[in-house]
Amino acid sequence: MTQSATVHPRFAQALTARGLDDVEVRTFPDGTRTAGDAAAAIGCELSQIVKSLVFTADGAPVLVLMDGASRVDVGLVRDALGGAAVQRADADTVRAATGYAIGGVPPFGHATEMRVLADRGLLRHTAVWAAAGTPHSVFALTPTTLIEQTGGALVDVREGAA
Repeated sequence: MTQSATVHPRFAQALTARGLDDVEVRTFPDGTRTAGDAAAAIGCELSQIVKSLVFTADGAPVLVLMDGASRVDVGLVRDALGGAAVQRADADTVRAATGYAIGGVPPFGHATEMRVLADRGLLRHTAVWAAAGTPHSVFALTPTTLIEQTGGALVDVREGAA
């Protein structure tokens, strides 16, 4: 793993625990806080960026992995979770559940374990990029490896997927 001082230590530990020591973590001084910022910094398509979005379902945090060019359909998330009351988590809930601030939430290595839904649209690419624990760092994996590493359920939860 290529690591810089800006890589979050919890995320570095998560990579090691998953046997992903060879994953390169890239840092960008101008930041990768939004999907658009990340795609511009990396030089990839917006849809190759993985947004790690936290929702609450009946009060419990749930992580939704969505490509950067799409929006989450909350109704489809509710259906995928079996009819739970679903809403977008606020910043305090995101930090409490993941241990990271919005803009740097990675797809794994969280403070608490939570259910993960991965949108099927991620599979359209050979590689996808996700936050590595800070708003300045990212890493790439194949979508299949990413979903396996998160233990995510593969679902269609993007707007227009219904």
